Amino acid sequence: MDSLLTLLSRDWIGVPVAVLVAGAGAGLTGAGTVWATVLGALVMAAGVLLAVGALRHLVLLAREREASPPPGRLVRVGGHRMHVLAEGESGSGPTVIWMPGGHAPGEDLRVLHTMLSTDSRSVLVDRFGSGWSDAGTFPRTTAGEAEELWAALEGAGEQPPFVLVGHSLGGLLVANAARRRPDLVAGLVLLDPTPPEVVAFAPRSKQLARIRRGFLLTAVRQLFGVHRGPENRAGQGCAAASIFAELSPSGLARVGWETVVYDGELGDLPLVLVIPRDLIGGEAVLADARDAVEAERISRFYLRSRTRYLSTSAASRLVHTPEGTGHNFPHEVPSFVVGVVGDLIRQLRATRP
Repeated sequence: MDSLLTLLSRDWIGVPVAVLVAGAGAGLTGAGTVWATVLGALVMAAGVLLAVGALRHLVLLAREREASPPPGRLVRVGGHRMHVLAEGESGSGPTVIWMPGGHAPGEDLRVLHTMLSTDSRSVLVDRFGSGWSDAGTFPRTTAGEAEELWAALEGAGEQPPFVLVGHSLGGLLVANAARRRPDLVAGLVLLDPTPPEVVAFAPRSKQLARIRRGFLLTAVRQLFGVHRGPENRAGQGCAAASIFAELSPSGLARVGWETVVYDGELGDLPLVLVIPRDLIGGEAVLADARDAVEAERISRFYLRSRTRYLSTSAASRLVHTPEGTGHNFPHEVPSFVVGVVGDLIRQLRATRP
């Protein structure tokens, strides 16, 4: 699968695939029978259409790159380019690093970054396979991306100490990064981070598998120009599909030791866990419950699992989001999130020797 994702992540691969399809059609037409000729003509036509779509994708992608150049720096990490946008003055520090959920680019948290950069140094990083960064290597893993994050910050010349802020899957990533380099981290703000328990022990759900298939289909549609919306590189869908392979019981079992941050592993690192008080937006989670008793158990499981990161540090504290907000509260109440991060920065500045 990793080899296939590597191939699909190359935006030019649609052209040779289309040529191969057209060539196969041409071969069929020479078989000498009527049905082979008809089928061959149809396959050739499909190959031509695929080629047109693949060339359209490359042209539109080139136009998109020209119209939207990277606003930050492209630094080399493992032979590939990673995009880092840093703005604002660090002053007495620390510098804030934002990591969005899913496998979204740093741009997903641009509003929060812009708000904070008026008072502090703020950094957005595009993981490989997102934003202006290259697709990188496969498989994509949380542990590998944690190492790449540190390499990108060093390559961009950003100086510690850092406050790492991560939402959802980005929260799992920055917690992993903090475990690897606690000497560089002044504090953590985890915005409803992905709890590994939910992946490993939650009721069976096809939702994550559907999301992963959706990313793959999007990548294929991008390659052949049959998608809707903005022109994106196929590597983005491939990278997201790869990282989502971790989000299954078998996937987590394979990478758990390298990925999960266990109780006490962050020592006394200041950690702020920000979560909704209720399971707002959890209708899909509860939809498959057999009865009200099971629905209550599922709800309790998800709500309690959300607090598991509190045990990773002896200096952790819990903050609830405003009433009525759900998992996507960074987009719903950005001022609240920036306020929480700003409070931690002021706390750290006051206690630093």
